Amino acid sequence: MKYISVAQAAKLWGISERSVRNYCAQGRIPDAFLTGKTWSIPETATKPDRVNKNKEDKRDLLSVLKAEKASKIHGGIYHKIQIDLTYNSNHIEGSQLTHDQTRYIFETNTIGITESVKVDDIVETANHFKCIDMIIDSASYALSESFIKQLHLVLKSGTTDSRLDWFAVGDYKKIPNEVGGKDTVAPEDVAKEMKKLIAEYNRTKEKSFDDLLDFHYRFESIHPFQDGNGRVGRLILFKECMRNGIVPFIITDDLKMFYYRGLKNWKDERGYLRDTCLTAQDRFKAVLDYFMIPYSDDNSD
Repeated sequence: MKYISVAQAAKLWGISERSVRNYCAQGRIPDAFLTGKTWSIPETATKPDRVNKNKEDKRDLLSVLKAEKASKIHGGIYHKIQIDLTYNSNHIEGSQLTHDQTRYIFETNTIGITESVKVDDIVETANHFKCIDMIIDSASYALSESFIKQLHLVLKSGTTDSRLDWFAVGDYKKIPNEVGGKDTVAPEDVAKEMKKLIAEYNRTKEKSFDDLLDFHYRFESIHPFQDGNGRVGRLILFKECMRNGIVPFIITDDLKMFYYRGLKNWKDERGYLRDTCLTAQDRFKAVLDYFMIPYSDDNSD
């Protein structure tokens, strides 16, 4: 039998060398063997299926996130999501912290920043880490009004806004606001519209990708909180993707303007927002592939 190297197999199968080594270590490449620190792979071997067919396999994204969160594992996908989702979602809303600074705060629980930065950027970064833990812990539960308010409470606690008499932390807005130059729901109508939105959303048992995007659009159109609506909305979107077996995604800075355009045009043309989120989803699939976490490619409407 002829053998090839890890590098050769990676090139042949179009995956990373790390993935090939992981497949070998897991026994998923028959007759592969280790000599010292090098794997020898049969030339006739084929790339293993991404999804493990064993029904007892619990290596889905949510299970991995819960396990890594509980074990405080560094360098895994939980670690990456905490940093990437927090940095990008805050950056969209104007945070000046860099990706490296966000990483440093998460990894050390200290600031370590020499230049001048806004205290609120630091506070909201630390708070956003807690919010991600919340959506992981609650991912299996149906969306509720109380959970959404709790996300806002955690995100905005300790900020300058939270010390303002008119700013309702963890509760709906008291003063009218707008988004993208458009009017939003008046404060006196927010509670009614939110109850209606959540009830209609929860009535649909099998939710499609478009169902989640439609909820996100309607939530942002209501704009129920005085501030923090975008971040709370994207946290909910990530949670609901996990709950409904849909690959989640992170809107990065280079997709921000396409994302805004998609929200603005959702009622008339769904393709803008859908395509932007599918692009972000494809990027997240590459992350799942890297960490060898199975997923479904089905995003049917």
